[in-house]
Amino acid sequence: MDSAAYELAQVNIGRLKAPLDSPQLKDFVDNLDPVNADADAADGFVWRLQSDGGDATDIAVFGDEWLIVNMSVWRDTNALTAYMYQGRHREMLARRREFFERVAEAMVALWWVPAGHRPTVAEAEERVLRLRADGPTPYAFTLRTSFPPDAAAPVLADLPEDLGCPV
Repeated sequence: MDSAAYELAQVNIGRLKAPLDSPQLKDFVDNLDPVNADADAADGFVWRLQSDGGDATDIAVFGDEWLIVNMSVWRDTNALTAYMYQGRHREMLARRREFFERVAEAMVALWWVPAGHRPTVAEAEERVLRLRADGPTPYAFTLRTSFPPDAAAPVLADLPEDLGCPV
């Protein structure tokens, strides 16, 4: 199977601690555009979910107004990881507990899509639910336990412990 025929989709869902227009979330909201611009310019970035406002904060996920969604497509796990753990994104990731509630269930999922496919929120919700039910599989996995596009044995990653995975 040609891995170039596939791209990596990721969804990251966060439960807000306060409304987006609150003083508590001001730094988060003020950094959305710069962090998204960094992603758009990152090596291996392909696409990100956004509404007319330029981000995805007003796109509903799981029918819960306190949840916000971030969804993007990348060349591969290396490209996504390189972006996540550097610069402004790393800084905001380190501060995630200021903005988002800690949740016990999986809120992040990765999966391979055919090159050119742009996943929908419904598709992302299904992948998150499947990851919650089955744990990491080729259908839905995490950066820590990922699978190659041909769904062979999982690849265990050594991620920075101080930051963990997104939200």
